[in-house]
Amino acid sequence: MRIYDRSVLASPFYEDRHRELAERVEGWADGMAGRVEAWGPLDPSSMGRDFARTLGDEGWFAHAAGPAGPDFRAIALIREGFAFFHDLCDFAFAIQALAAAPLVHHGSSEQRDRLLPDLLSGRAIGSFAISEREAGSHVAGIALRAERCGDAYRLDGEKTWIANGDIADIHTVLARTGEGPGALGLSLLMVPADTPGLSVSPRIEATAPRSFASLSFDDCRVPAANLIGKPGMGFPIAMEVLDRYRLTVGAAAVGFARRARAAALGWSRSRRVADGLLFDMQLTKAKIADAETGLTAASLLVAQAAWELDRGSRGYGKHSSMAKLFATEMAQRVVDDAVQICGAAGLVRDSVPERLYRQIRSLRIYEGTSEIQRMIIAGYLRNAPV
Repeated sequence: MRIYDRSVLASPFYEDRHRELAERVEGWADGMAGRVEAWGPLDPSSMGRDFARTLGDEGWFAHAAGPAGPDFRAIALIREGFAFFHDLCDFAFAIQALAAAPLVHHGSSEQRDRLLPDLLSGRAIGSFAISEREAGSHVAGIALRAERCGDAYRLDGEKTWIANGDIADIHTVLARTGEGPGALGLSLLMVPADTPGLSVSPRIEATAPRSFASLSFDDCRVPAANLIGKPGMGFPIAMEVLDRYRLTVGAAAVGFARRARAAALGWSRSRRVADGLLFDMQLTKAKIADAETGLTAASLLVAQAAWELDRGSRGYGKHSSMAKLFATEMAQRVVDDAVQICGAAGLVRDSVPERLYRQIRSLRIYEGTSEIQRMIIAGYLRNAPV
């Protein structure tokens, strides 16, 4: 299975180990195709469990935590390849990496030793429980309370739109502990799914089938030892995680767009129209050319953002937001054009263009909407030299 643009892989942003990883992802996807087909028709939650176990067994989650920290160029390449191969494969990888990230960067030695092995092996599935009905992009408005009661915290409130919410074994939860107003009073806690007082709603049905659910906390008590970092430091930790992983959403968008372009190319090269092929029509060529240009630009933005992060640049947040913004908006256009090129065949349920059309829309919302990304980018420019 050919997924990546070799000219982008050959750029100075990547090293030989990344090029070798890309080849390994392509070979793995080839081998997995038959295995996934053998699973048969599964609901998103069951498939999420199967992918999590498989990715853990085969060591893919280990890329989210290493002795020197995550390699984000590697994570971006993995997400691009997994998204090209199967959207729920990418989803399983991404949410597990997000759930583990606070532990990797800010957990104590005891917490990492106790929790990371199961998360990275896929024996335990994680969630990153941030969103609430009245606090989506406005994270500082979170209302879920976590009151200190001796050597425990008592949680009361709700979370919603939580990826892996209905299958997670452990939730990384952002809650209000009250050390200060707004963002200053938030902390991160690891909450096992079997904790008394925690209940999970039935799966939320989204445009693209996903493992989504709401979490309710009613006098739910977790040990204070499950606090990640210091009290009141949950907001900066959560924002750091989102800033780091935001660029990988752009990588997933590139994977979706590459799959859409491949479908459009295959269809247009074989579909006869009048005396020629659909590909040879001027408007088709324009759409294909725009897709190629957008894919190359987005791939390079993602690569630069990951390179900036891996080399420790302080300005990586701007590059991460630019990569996410451009790649997701580009991918939406490429997928839409692929459906248009395929015509009625692109509207058939479970065809590649139709699946991608449902899958791509959410990426312009997850981990900060496109509008939020524009505000972040502009914030970096407010006092920049001109």
